[in-house]
Amino acid sequence: GFPAAADPVIVLPGSLGRGSWCNEHDAIHKRLDIIEEKVIKTVEHLESEVKSLLNIINETTSNIPIAPGTPLIDIFDGKY
Repeated sequence: GFPAAADPVIVLPGSLGRGSWCNEHDAIHKRLDIIEEKVIKTVEHLESEVKSLLNIINETTSNIPIAPGTPLIDIFDGKY
């Protein structure tokens, strides 16, 4: 009298077979998506700040008169 025990059990992908590892995997991906979004926003903000600073430097230095023959100093040459 146990015909149900003889019936095959069908487990569809993504149904009963989902374990806690799958939930953890989903949670990690959600956290990574949030981190990615924050990184993108931070980079965009930093790009804006750099452009603003470069504009300020350009405006400030464009009014400085330089006498002919004055040697120019490269501030990025590594000699501090």
